[in-house]
This record gives sequence, C-alpha cells and structure tokens, in this order.
Amino acid sequence: MKKLILIDANSLIHRAFHAIPPFTAPDGSPSGALYGLSSLLLNICRTERPDLAAAAFDRPEPTFRKEAFSGYKAHRPKAPDELISQIVGSHDVFKAFGIATFELPGFEADDIIGTLAARFLDDPDTRTTILTGDLDALQLVEDERVVVEILKKGVSETVTYDEAAIKERYGLEPGQLPDYKGFVGDASDNIPGVKGLGPKTAQALIARYGSLDGLFERMPETDPAARKVLPFKKEALFSKHLATIRRDAPISLKKEDLTFTGLDTAKITELFEHLGFQSLKKRLNGESSGPASRKVAENKKETGMLF
Repeated sequence: MKKLILIDANSLIHRAFHAIPPFTAPDGSPSGALYGLSSLLLNICRTERPDLAAAAFDRPEPTFRKEAFSGYKAHRPKAPDELISQIVGSHDVFKAFGIATFELPGFEADDIIGTLAARFLDDPDTRTTILTGDLDALQLVEDERVVVEILKKGVSETVTYDEAAIKERYGLEPGQLPDYKGFVGDASDNIPGVKGLGPKTAQALIARYGSLDGLFERMPETDPAARKVLPFKKEALFSKHLATIRRDAPISLKKEDLTFTGLDTAKITELFEHLGFQSLKKRLNGESSGPASRKVAENKKETGMLF
C-alpha cells in the first residue's frame, strides 16, 4: 500500500508562525514559521515515510467563494508582512524537501487537496493522509482510504480522524459536514448559516434527513423545527455551498509528479545553513532527534508529533 501525504501549506505555516518564537535568519529575515515548518516536515518524512507527497497553497486572488459572497473571510485581519514573506519562502522549503507544490487562482488550498485526494480514490493501492490545522478538511475523509491529521497545540501534536472518529465527535458522516455547516455556519470563515439554529438541533436534523436536500424535500410543516428551518432554505443551501470543498479543481498532473524519493540531505543542509537552523541541521544528520508523538482519535492512543 502506497502512502500519499497532502499538506495544507498555509495552515501549517500559520500555525508555526504563532507557535514558534520570532526567529531571524542570518540575513535578518524572519524565519520562525519556516523553522516550525521544516521541523514538522522532517518528522513527517522520517516517521510517515510517504511514497507520494504534495503541498497546496492559497492564492491572494479572490476565490469563487469570495466572488459569491463578499463577506467570506472578510473579518480576518490582513496577514503581517513577516508572515507573508515566510509563506513565500516556504516554497523553497518544500522544494528542498522534494515535495511538489500546487496553487491555483480562484481556489483555496482545501480545494486543491480535495481534488488530489479524489484523483487517488480510484487507486486501491494508495492511502491518503491530509495534514492540516483546519477542521473543514474532515469532510474529505473516506473510510480508511483518506484520513485527516489535525494539528493541535500549535504544531506539537496531531489528532487523526477517520470516519469513526468523525461520527463520534459530530454524530454525522464526513459527507454530511457541509450540510451541518449549512445550518450552523462557520464563524472562522464568516459563513452565516441559519440564525437561531444550534449545533445539537442541526446535528439531529441532518442525521434524521440525511442532507439539506432531503430535509427540504421531506420535512413536514408540523415538525417542531419547521418554522426555524423551512423559511431559510436559500440561506442554508448557500452556506453549504460556501462550506463545501471542491474536488474538481482544474489541476493537470501525473502520479509520478507527486513521487517522494526521500530526503536529499545535501539540499536540505544547504537550506538549513542559509536559514541558520543549526539544531535542525544536527537532527537531519542524525546528531540529535526530536521526539515524535501522535494523538490518534480513532483508538484513543496517545502518541503526538513534537519538535
């Protein structure tokens, strides 16, 4: 069984930026987020040993969601310059690690990851792990074929979600999560949902009717929740549209484009020397090693992914 790792680059870099002290490279440029990213990639490549790997980036242009709803993510503050410069610089990190990168105007990193994961569902010999800090990706889980590792505590450990773990947390199947958000919205993305409809009611309704479409087709007006729901069909379906990760982004690739051949010590050493990452250089060359652990939700086993 081949292992594919799909990385939400922007999510990881944001997490590292807020979790790592503000380091600076020898040239004076900020490097804390790049340190956190490099450390995490070093652990991933050595503990996961992927056969295939890719990282997806957001683009600065408006996405199809922003064009559909001007309020989408409108409340988020502008990223500071020291973060933006490290997002740009992270492309060099992924290149040194031999991990392919993808970005597409009009689409978010989630949509690229969703598309890549969908492309490999037809390959019975490939198992996909999505690494992100964003719970939105949970809708992409597919039995044991696609799982999601969510970064917790900054970038110090992860929680792995398969279908059973999602069912335990939400009482829903992965594919029902966009329907759920159609009701409750998403404050982090400024998706409105339906006002006055709480998570418990939303979960119960989606579990009962299967989807928003099923609910609006079959819910009787005598249902106690009808007056809170039926008049807001347009709002609910629109919020679901905003919350749904696309799996059809126009990405052209061959399987071999994602082949990961292992760590190129010379290239990564050159990168670490340029950035002044002496401790990571020692870890790379086996002089020291960071502990690795992972908290796995499906079996409650404490492990983590630490620096």
